[in-house]
This record gives sequence, structure tokens and C-alpha cells, in this order.
Amino acid sequence: MSAYPYLTHWKEEISRSPNALYMTLADALALSIRKGDLREGDKLPPQRTIAEYLGTNLTTVTRAFTEARRRGLIDATVGRGTFIRVGAGESHWRHTGPAVVDLTMNLPPIPQDPPLQRIIQNDITAILKQQDLNSLMSYRVTGGTLEERQLGAKWIAPVLGQRRTDEILVAPGAQSALAAIVSTHTQPGDVIVTDRIAYPGIRTIAAQFDLILVGVDSDVEGMMPDQLDRACAEHHPRLLYCIPTIHNPTTATMSLERRKDILAVAQRHHLHIVEDDPYSLLMDDPLPALAALDHSRVSYVATLAKTLSPGLRTAYVALPHADMARRVTAAIRAIALTNAGLLSALTARWMQTEQAHTILHAIRKELRLRQSIARKVLGEGHCMNPDGPHVWLKLPDWWGSADFVAYARRRGLALVPSTVFTISGEPPQRARIALGSAPDAASLEESLQGVLSVLQHKRSPGFADIV
Repeated sequence: MSAYPYLTHWKEEISRSPNALYMTLADALALSIRKGDLREGDKLPPQRTIAEYLGTNLTTVTRAFTEARRRGLIDATVGRGTFIRVGAGESHWRHTGPAVVDLTMNLPPIPQDPPLQRIIQNDITAILKQQDLNSLMSYRVTGGTLEERQLGAKWIAPVLGQRRTDEILVAPGAQSALAAIVSTHTQPGDVIVTDRIAYPGIRTIAAQFDLILVGVDSDVEGMMPDQLDRACAEHHPRLLYCIPTIHNPTTATMSLERRKDILAVAQRHHLHIVEDDPYSLLMDDPLPALAALDHSRVSYVATLAKTLSPGLRTAYVALPHADMARRVTAAIRAIALTNAGLLSALTARWMQTEQAHTILHAIRKELRLRQSIARKVLGEGHCMNPDGPHVWLKLPDWWGSADFVAYARRRGLALVPSTVFTISGEPPQRARIALGSAPDAASLEESLQGVLSVLQHKRSPGFADIV
């Protein structure tokens, strides 16, 4: 094995790390690239050879290579083998220099009317006058006070209907809520089934708790029931994770009939569902949530990060019953303890005064304007939702996703490649554009014109400086 000295370091990393083996192996490969032990164009040994040397199984190495490919570190060609990508030593897709506008983060645009900065200044001043500072700066009740949970239940009622307050929790962000729900329902080695192209946050959670993700194909309405049925029969998953409305990144929205079909499959396989719903309230007339159609089978999470602001660090959670709410509360306490007092007070005030709805309406209006600009500049053929915060950009035949994003980055544009979202199989020729982070519509249009220019650039064969 002297031809591959870096494998010795990989073995040492595996022996020291408490994390999942495949993630540790992918991290070790990345470290070898950063240190210069592996260089662009180097060929890696066969996966079976690596597995034998490391004393692990072939499946672990395959998963590690899949993760490394997602990160843009390696390329594999049937008949030729696996090679270190050109540009793998860079920060592969996230822009590190000045960008015209960072189009990677899915943020709601900051409304100018009403002026959000003035609203926050006035409301914080009022809160500090009316409430005890010691209480605001102390630890809060995990899961929210009774009043906060009542306000949360009212906020999500348009898609969820009326729910008992003891089934509602207030969590410090959707990611901690999702992690708490998943950890409550699973043990290491369990399977979670989700879309083949899925929100990356579920990958982070699965890696943290040593869970296996199985991807299911989708169509224009989202996850396909027959494919879900097949995956359930083959893999016996513990949970289904999905975003039924304005899916991230594909923008697909399940019809009412599709929602019922997905629930029927879940019922047949005794499958619990984790419904992530960041975007429904961006719509004037949203469809009922899965949790509204099947109260007992679905744990529901609605963040305020996409409808008001991620700075509030607040998500509302609806559980099937009070006992499950208590269990998830304990998990949130273990993961994140509680919400921040001052932010909780600001959120509650916005809910009480209806300021939250005023801000929401302004964000809806601005996002619809930005979607219309995206359609005008980029044209048809891309996946868009007129109420959504992002575009799932379709690339021409000559562009692979990682190459396109890397070239766009060199042109001062930061996008997200499809590899970040791909659970299994080949990444599609797509990239995600987030429309909300641009400071205004004019700068967004300028940036989208830049994206269009990159789309139309047809690279010649052997264009070596694209990664």
C-alpha cells in the first residue's frame, strides 16, 4: 500500500473520529487534498482496495465517495476510475471573493415598506419599557410559554386548522426542531426516506445521528407515491421527510390529491412523516398541510425564517399529541435548550399587534416582483413558483452543475449546485438561485443578467480552468 500513503492517515482519522465512518472518510479525503497529499487529476485506488485496507465494507467507501462527489472533490467515469477534480482544493462552490450579489442563501427580502429597521427599533424600545429586563435576558421555558404557543397555533392555523395548545411548541429555528423530531423517532442505522433531490439540512441531521437517507424520485407535483411505496417495501424506513409546498430546491408543490396519495402510502407502511413547511404562508391561499389531513401521523414544522426573518430564530411545531410534544420538548432542551428571550418577546409582539402579517404581506409582494423579474430575464423552462423565494435553474447540455457554478463564481456570482441537494443518483443539470438576498430588485436583475450570460457561454472541449 506504499503507493497510497494517504490511506494510512485516513485509517488514523477513522480510528479517532466519533462520527459516521463514511463522513469521516470523506473529511479525510478532503484533508488530504488540502495538505497536498492528493492533487488535481490524481487517480484514487479502487473502492474495494480502499475498503480492504481500512478494514471497512465497500458500502461505507461508496457512501464516502458519493459524499465527496457531492462536495465537488472527485469525479468518476465508468471504465477510467475516480479522480480528484480540477479545483477540488478550492472552496468548491461557495463564493469566497466579492460577488455582485450572493444568490446562495434562501432569505426573505427585507421590506422597505413598512421600514423594517424602524419597526424593530420602535418595538424593542417598547418591549424594554414594558417588560422586566431580567426576564428578557434569562433562560426561557423550553417549547415556549402558553401565550407564545397560542400565538404560534394562530399563525399556522391557515394551513393546519385549529390545534390544541399542548400539541404546539415554539422552537429556536426549524433545524433544531427537525433534529429534535428525528432524534425522538429514530435510532442509529434507521432509514429516512425523502426526495432524491432534497433540502441539505436533512443530510446534516442524518449524518449527525448516523441515519441512512433513501431518495425517492419526483415529478412536477413532488414525491411520486408509487416510488415511495417501492422504497418503503424495500428499505422499511422509520420516517418520511418532505416539503410538500414550494419544495426546496425544485419548487414542486403537491396537489391535494397527491398529498392524500402520499398519506395513504405512509398509512400502509406505518410510516411517520416529518413535514417541513417554510413557504406555505407566502401563498395567499395555501393548500392544507399534510398534518391537517392526517393529525396522528405527521409532525409539522413551520419556520419564521422564510416568512418574516431568520433573525427571529423561531419555528412553530405541531405534534400529533401532547405526549409527543413532551418528548420533542425534551429533545429540543438537549439540543438547543430554549429560544432567546428578547427575540421571543419581539416575535410575540409582532404576532399580537398584527405587525407580523403586515411584514408577511410586504415580503409576499416583493417576492412576486422578484419572481417576475427572474422569469423575464431567464425565460421559460426553469422551475419557478410565483410565490417562492428561489429558482431551480435548468442548465444547457454543455454545462454540468458543479462546473457551471464554479464558472459563475469566477464571474462574481454565487449560486448553489445540484450536487448539494442530491441524495442519490446523478445530480441533475440544475443550480439553485435564491432571490431574496439581493438588497433590491434592481441589483437582483443585474445579477440575473450575469447568470444569463454564464448560461449562454458555451465552453469549448478541454476548457481546463472550469471546475
